[in-house]
Amino acid sequence: MTKVIGLTGGIGSGKTTIANYFAEMGVPLYIADDEAKKVMQSEKIVEQIKTTFGNFIFENEILNRAKLAEIVFNDKDKLAQLNAIVHPAVKEDFEFWLQKNKKHDYVIYEAAILFESGRYKQCDVIITITAPEEIRIERVVKRDNTTREQVLSRMKMQWNDEKRISLSNFVINNSNLKIAKEEVVKILKILNIKQNQS
Repeated sequence: MTKVIGLTGGIGSGKTTIANYFAEMGVPLYIADDEAKKVMQSEKIVEQIKTTFGNFIFENEILNRAKLAEIVFNDKDKLAQLNAIVHPAVKEDFEFWLQKNKKHDYVIYEAAILFESGRYKQCDVIITITAPEEIRIERVVKRDNTTREQVLSRMKMQWNDEKRISLSNFVINNSNLKIAKEEVVKILKILNIKQNQS
């Protein structure tokens, strides 16, 4: 049976970069946040979001993600409401994807809130990506064209590294990408996953 590697890390840790490197090495990759964005465009989910948060977060029937983020990242209850709408749909989508990749021994499920959502319980192996807080803040400010304060408020909504690490099988420090990639290769060897040699 295909084993699921849960890959997570705080905002700005570079978890998607590391997840993509696993994919380059031949491990099928499911990025939960990307799939959630697709799921949120479905008619059923759009209706639920409108009912819960109001029409004002839509412009010409298109969800304004910035407005929604502003609401949910400043209110834990609102974030929980959004997750209750999106998570079941993503779970269903992942199960379907997993069936399509069942010939592989391992797949990667990459999620920012793997622990917070409880999804880690369905994983066979868990990898946490870490990086010093200042590096993480710098990365997100640059990537999302946002403010330090907004990044810090999003960090507060997530588990801290200590808590994540305590439930993880492997930890990759991603301050230096070259060293982080070497850690990926080591993990593949430990799990006896055949690597792409290209």
